[in-house]
Amino acid sequence: MQDHIKHHLSDALLMAYSAGNLPEAFSLTVAAHISMCDECRARLGAFDTVGGALIDQAEAAPMAVGSLEATMERIKSAGDQTSRQRPAVRTGGVLPKPIQDYIRGDLDAVKWRSVGMGVKQAIMPTARDASARLLYIPAGAAVPDHGHKGTELTLVLQGAFRDEVDHFGPGDIEVANEDLDHTPVADIGADCICLAATDAPLRFRGFLPRIAQPFLRI
Repeated sequence: MQDHIKHHLSDALLMAYSAGNLPEAFSLTVAAHISMCDECRARLGAFDTVGGALIDQAEAAPMAVGSLEATMERIKSAGDQTSRQRPAVRTGGVLPKPIQDYIRGDLDAVKWRSVGMGVKQAIMPTARDASARLLYIPAGAAVPDHGHKGTELTLVLQGAFRDEVDHFGPGDIEVANEDLDHTPVADIGADCICLAATDAPLRFRGFLPRIAQPFLRI
């Protein structure tokens, strides 16, 4: 699949992921892309190596009494899903392994909810600082015209879509921010399935999408 991926993660996103500084929803999306992309997986390995070397060279700081116990308790209470997603290589199925681990299955385990015009979504169980959702867009259908109040990462898992920026196929990831208004349209021939992560609500232009937005948690 690497030969077909042309839209990759930025160094800033990979470094933040390596350092464990991304919201859980973004971490999941980055991990899913890494599982599909040899190039970004190799770049992540380089950042991990540099980060490890810096830790080895850092001077030890004194710890307050009880800090170790408090840290272990926080790790225990957070659980596995709030930890950094490991960049496992994609295996069988439509969904990458990091997503399969979240929903405990492939597409047959997804609980879709209609959002209108044939488009469906399934919200992932992530922390509230950002949200992640699987999107199903029928071939030829469009997502309503919208902008962004924050950052949105959109990873194509099946099919493809085109917007004002470019064409995005399986494994491609689009990074959108406040400067981008777009209308993604799924290619003819195959339904498009994406994973989208956002840290702020979208900014819809149309009246009906704005009315439905609070109920759909978009």
